[in-house]
Amino acid sequence: MTLIGFLLALAVAIVATLLGRVAPIVGAPVFAIVIGAIIATVRMPGPALRPGITFASKQLLQWSIVLLGTHLSLSEIVQGGTQSLPVMLGTLVIVLALAYVVGRALGLDRDIRRLIGIGTAICGGSAIAAVASVIEADQADIAYALGVVFLFNVVAVVIFPAIGHVMQLSQHAFGLWAGTAINDTSSVVAAAFAYGRDAGNDAVIVKLTRTTLIIPIVLYYGWRRIEHARGNPEPIDWRAIIPWFIVWFLVAAALNSFGLIPAVAQGPLQELALFSITVALAGVGRGTDIQRIRAAGVRPLVLGAILWAAIAVSSLAIGRLAHLG
Repeated sequence: MTLIGFLLALAVAIVATLLGRVAPIVGAPVFAIVIGAIIATVRMPGPALRPGITFASKQLLQWSIVLLGTHLSLSEIVQGGTQSLPVMLGTLVIVLALAYVVGRALGLDRDIRRLIGIGTAICGGSAIAAVASVIEADQADIAYALGVVFLFNVVAVVIFPAIGHVMQLSQHAFGLWAGTAINDTSSVVAAAFAYGRDAGNDAVIVKLTRTTLIIPIVLYYGWRRIEHARGNPEPIDWRAIIPWFIVWFLVAAALNSFGLIPAVAQGPLQELALFSITVALAGVGRGTDIQRIRAAGVRPLVLGAILWAAIAVSSLAIGRLAHLG
């Protein structure tokens, strides 16, 4: 069953790769996620396809990012992650503050404000899922937040590269912007590699550094849950919350840093990683849940739009003020 959905994502990725060669300014990753979403809009995947699509959009994407680590060094990762911290922390504060103020003004309940805010500020669906498991959010609030965040991910994938070209952003500046302003890892990868390989590599480093912010946020909400439980808390599965693929990404970079990956293998590994990412993004697009987005209603979408615009603008502004572009 898993194979059928995966083969569909593979077929979309092949078409996207061919289109990417015809229109390199758009790029295969963007074509993959958009074609997949169009197909999902026409017909949602049935039960036979979902396991393969989920494998492509989750596990394959994570291992593709691990493969990208074979092309990088630990010093590059440390430098890129450290350099992006002012932008990450600044946008985090701005987005969470706006989520609280604007969310209350819109009359949204606390959990959905938190989920949309954290999903926008940190890591999209992964952050929403991790925090929801700790605060025990209602399933409807989780679905609304996922729908809202995913909608603006798709918008970002389509328009960010075009805006970057209009603003004449360098590869590094665009990588920093995409890594700090786009939510889900899949969308960051799609937009950044559409702009260029250097932008893609920078964006992956920034995004994975940003993803680690899930850990202190979840620890905080976990501590609050334990405090409120007064000695009888429900157990929290911390192993399911930690993004382990980041650890393997660092292992791959360490192997490269110590010269254990032959130079002749780096080019093919990079090409394999990029094609695997295209397959994964086809799965992400194919798994688009249009009904979930429609069910979100107007107020969560308004909050999502405001937070999305805020993180996009503040990321660029802080980067410029810190002379990181």
